[in-house]
Amino acid sequence: MLAVVIEPQVIRVGQHCAVSFHRTLRIPDDGRPYPLPPGLGSFPLLRVEAYADRLPPAWRERGGACIAMYQREALWLGFHGVSWSPNAVKIGLGGINALSGQPFDSTLHDDPQDYVVVPEQPWLDGFKTGQGTVRQFVAMPLGLGYTVEAALTGHEQYGGIEIMVFAAQPGRFPDTPPPTLEHGPGPMAMSGLRSDNARAMGLGAGGVMQQRIYPDPYGLAAWDQNNYGCVTVHILNSAQYHEITGEELPPTPIAAATYTAHGLPWFALYDEARGDIAPSALLEQAKTIAKRDAERGITREDQSSFEVPETQIERLRPRRTGSARAPCRSEQRGRSDVGDVPEEETP
Repeated sequence: MLAVVIEPQVIRVGQHCAVSFHRTLRIPDDGRPYPLPPGLGSFPLLRVEAYADRLPPAWRERGGACIAMYQREALWLGFHGVSWSPNAVKIGLGGINALSGQPFDSTLHDDPQDYVVVPEQPWLDGFKTGQGTVRQFVAMPLGLGYTVEAALTGHEQYGGIEIMVFAAQPGRFPDTPPPTLEHGPGPMAMSGLRSDNARAMGLGAGGVMQQRIYPDPYGLAAWDQNNYGCVTVHILNSAQYHEITGEELPPTPIAAATYTAHGLPWFALYDEARGDIAPSALLEQAKTIAKRDAERGITREDQSSFEVPETQIERLRPRRTGSARAPCRSEQRGRSDVGDVPEEETP
């Protein structure tokens, strides 16, 4: 099985794959597709075992890591890897597969494809609900019917984020970098919630943004489904974070409209040639946060529509490295450092 190492800013699974979690602007749920919002710093990761005496028994049993988010704050996932030794990665939110809408399990499926290939896929910002689009991941408390888990199952039991990383079949890809990379940098180095009644957080479906989920270029047979690593990332709210750490959670990011009014950049990829997997009919029909607000008679002024001028959209061009296409450099979207990653392979 692949080893899982939880570091302060990144979770590494196996030798060549890592996942990071990034704060970002929450976009309005107004039906229009927005560009990719920026990264505004990564969420610190807390190891469950370090705070075991202050966490619910169910969390201690599952282990993993915690991140802390404000209610209605958005995040995106960053994937980091090397093109010469890719991995298949599944993402579950509250027991629901983020791409297919099916119950999250430990098997890869290709009809429909319910996983991404890393580093082919650099980011995942939301649930796969449309062709060329996703609905943004937004943190909401469990028990109020806002999460996709509630929309598809009728209950909110799990919350949090589940990650499974699968190795390739033995011999399918090189064990060492190709000659063009062997003299460069090496591969990634491993270098009081006292009550079960505390309201944990899950992820609901927010506004629409432009993002493709790339088809697997290698095929299902490339992956060894008996060799994987898995980890659960629990989501704390701000009060819970203070209770277990004694520290205050940093302020939530500014409003997306304010960010845009100051002329700051949004992002898009020149990736039309890469294709896009089909959207999930289940996730398309799932109740969004805005619809749940409407049911409860809640109006949010901070979710007013706005325009992103074309001049503020930075278009990033993926490039080829070795035998596979490598995504653009991480710092172009505000990525944090994830350690010793070959420069050519940094998403």
